[in-house]
Amino acid sequence: MPTTTAKLGIATAVALLLGFLPVLSAQKSFPDEYQEKWEKAGPNVRFMRHYDGTRTEFRRSPDDRIHTKKTFSGNGALVLVSVYRMDALGNPRSCKIYDGRKNLLYKVAYGYHKEHGKLVAEDMFDARTKRLNPNNGREMPVRRMYYTYDAQGNRSRPICYNFLEGERAEKIFGKDRMKTTFPENNPFRDSGSR
Repeated sequence: MPTTTAKLGIATAVALLLGFLPVLSAQKSFPDEYQEKWEKAGPNVRFMRHYDGTRTEFRRSPDDRIHTKKTFSGNGALVLVSVYRMDALGNPRSCKIYDGRKNLLYKVAYGYHKEHGKLVAEDMFDARTKRLNPNNGREMPVRRMYYTYDAQGNRSRPICYNFLEGERAEKIFGKDRMKTTFPENNPFRDSGSR
């Protein structure tokens, strides 16, 4: 019959194998290796290593009109690709979202206020199934987000409309995906380097 110490050793080994505990090694310590900030990998490439082992890579074209954001799993597999088309002011005008196998999932269009130029709307369209409005024949989004601003210019949380029938938006898009596709954390926005 195993002792309590042996049981703890077996449990620890199983937890390590399943990835529940970090492996102690001669690598950099946890806070040094994963600081959740953008690291420069050239004039047009930034990457961030996250606490959960995933990685995000941001690339921009030399003319700054196309930004590509790639998300990788902890084992390095490509999970998600977002390709943003930017306007002359550096604001995203549209986005295409692909899965890890580069299948197009969604198309997104962004709308800006005519006077102050801030983001006010985001429409997400399903790229696999075109949904048409029966009243006017125009393509309908599967999700629409509206934003308002307070007197200090701070953006509100989005007002979100889900146009898919039968399920709540959290179940369709996932709780972690119920946020904007707008690249809030654009590493090139404030860098000024080309």
